[in-house]
Amino acid sequence: MAESHGEAKGQKAGAHTETDGGHHGGAFPPFDSSNFASQLVSLAIAFVALYLIVSRFALPRVGGTIDARQNKIEGDLAEAQKLKDESDAALKAYETELANARANAQAIRNETREKLNAASEAERKALEEKLAAKLADAEKQIATTRTNAMSNVRGIAADAAGAIVQQLAGVTPDANAVNSAVDASLKG
Repeated sequence: MAESHGEAKGQKAGAHTETDGGHHGGAFPPFDSSNFASQLVSLAIAFVALYLIVSRFALPRVGGTIDARQNKIEGDLAEAQKLKDESDAALKAYETELANARANAQAIRNETREKLNAASEAERKALEEKLAAKLADAEKQIATTRTNAMSNVRGIAADAAGAIVQQLAGVTPDANAVNSAVDASLKG
């Protein structure tokens, strides 16, 4: 067991010496000044290659995507402006139609009011004419009735006067004298 343990130590020691034997001196290779020139050339080649790849492949794709987005945004804005203009025009047309409808309704209302006023005025005049005709007929009847009544009053007054004189005097009076006295009394 000691031998196997010793062999492991020997192998380990040999491996360790090879690793240590490969290094010459002490600095980290990127910071070693003898490697700067080759590193700068490698950096320049990598930068040029990266620049060419980015400028030829990546930037045109990104630029194309940006242009496509810009064109889409401009197209959408133009479409939105067009739709806004159309909606403004539709709103203006609606407001115009609404104003026309209101004006038409006002005109119809005024026309109907004038027609109704004219019809009611005609009806009122016809009714007044009928009432005036009835009133004239009634006044004629009253005048006729008054004339008849007055003619009857004279006869009744003459009869009553003759009856009173006969009752008081006991003599029948002359009809002509009674009629003259009644006429004189009615004239006032």
